[in-house]
Amino acid sequence: MADTLDDTAVADRLRDLPDWTRNGDEIRREVKAPSFLEGIAVVDEVARAAEDADHHPDIDIRWRTLTFALSTHSAGGLTGKDFDLAAVIDRIAGRHGAR
Repeated sequence: MADTLDDTAVADRLRDLPDWTRNGDEIRREVKAPSFLEGIAVVDEVARAAEDADHHPDIDIRWRTLTFALSTHSAGGLTGKDFDLAAVIDRIAGRHGAR
């Protein structure tokens, strides 16, 4: 099991992910895709990356708006895995023109 990060470590990691915000024991980001189908393509690519990492985000799809939430439930909070996957999500969203 991964170790949870303390508040200072979480704040440090969030500085590298300016589009993400902390909400309790999770980090969240909302992106708008250029189209519904492009949003689904983002979700598909994120799902594959999450499966490879064995770490899965909560994803909410509202037309072109995607909300990603990350927390390491098995550790009871935020771990490095959450921030690593957040960085991957940022790269994927950028490749698809989602902002």
